Amino acid sequence: MPAEVRVLVYQAAYDDEQLAAVRDAYHQVSKRMARVPGMLGNELLRSPADPTALVVVSRWSDMAAFRAWEEGAAHKDDTAPLRPYRDTRLKVPFGIYEVDATY
Repeated sequence: MPAEVRVLVYQAAYDDEQLAAVRDAYHQVSKRMARVPGMLGNELLRSPADPTALVVVSRWSDMAAFRAWEEGAAHKDDTAPLRPYRDTRLKVPFGIYEVDATY
């Protein structure tokens, strides 16, 4: 049975105006992504240790569903509103993980 997948995309907001912009972009992207096959949902998380650090965690039914969307033509348009807020402090601004165990 294929494992569910989590994709983490790291964002940054350095002031209240940018934080509001990230939140707005997150909602725009979420509405677009709601129609994507295999997308189970997502969350916007903010670090209490570093309030400038945010991450969008998306849940996918399996790697095949995520890859089909990622390699498709809509991928860049779907996520465009968040792209300006990627966390450039990180060498790689995203991570892809298969769920290995869960309770």
